[in-house]
Amino acid sequence: MPRGRRAPEVDRLVPPVPTRADFHAHTTRSDGLLEPAELAAQAAAAGVRTLAIADHDTLAGCRELAAPGAPPLPAGLDVIPAVEVNATARELPDLPEGELHLVGLGIDPADDAFEALLVRQRDARRRRFEAMIQRLREINLPIDEALETMRSLDRPPEEAFGRPTIARALVHAGHARDVPEAFARIVGRGQPGYVPRRGMGPREAIGAIAGAGGIPVLAHFYAAPSLPAVLDELVDLGLRGLEVHHRSFGRALVAQMAEIAERCRLLPSGGTDFHGDECTYAEAIAETWVPDEVAEGVRAALGRPPVAEAAR
Repeated sequence: MPRGRRAPEVDRLVPPVPTRADFHAHTTRSDGLLEPAELAAQAAAAGVRTLAIADHDTLAGCRELAAPGAPPLPAGLDVIPAVEVNATARELPDLPEGELHLVGLGIDPADDAFEALLVRQRDARRRRFEAMIQRLREINLPIDEALETMRSLDRPPEEAFGRPTIARALVHAGHARDVPEAFARIVGRGQPGYVPRRGMGPREAIGAIAGAGGIPVLAHFYAAPSLPAVLDELVDLGLRGLEVHHRSFGRALVAQMAEIAERCRLLPSGGTDFHGDECTYAEAIAETWVPDEVAEGVRAALGRPPVAEAAR
């Protein structure tokens, strides 16, 4: 998890014009708080023309929006099928959280082999989720009743199986003020409620994304400037893109990430990483800058026409 999803207070990059592309957003099909159709509606209302739904380890939201008989998408909005895979990489020294987050852009939702890998990932998530609930019971921070309350609020944690859901339950139970504090004090790496992740490593995740027709993009890797060897290794494994633009990146970090993408010949990408805990979608996209040329570069790499042509 990045140090925070909100735009930084210091060195904030203020978008010079409204951002029209978001290549990283989440729905209730993983650990977001908006239904897929509602996220699409809010993105379109905010002026977004290209939206990648990149839920953790599932393409359910993308499939739902494209299913026969589903309501039409908002006019002018192109939804990119995507997925975010949390790859375990504890063998890499000094890696934040001991894992890497890889967004697969343009995944084929009908790829059965990739779906089988995602099923395995979701099973590992479920086991970790249950282990963390037990760990919190053992340290006198139970969340069982809070999870039941969340179910009654029509926010089923069964669809998430991730730490954001655990963190929200800690807030509901009165054990933390908000989600960032729950991570910082209870369920972040090295904290008493933390349980290590199990699942695909970077090699398997990058290969699986590419094998399903997607572009593997390294997400919100704010440590990139200090870990050039990690980037070089990932490029050797087949990494094709880098999130240069992320809502939590300040102006100086964006410039550094752009230089790294150029050096490593990686496709620049970017997005809000929206979940819904800290602000509305309109607020999230308003403090995120993904330049049109970056958006069109991603669209071209995915074989999609420029936005102006796609809207015709």
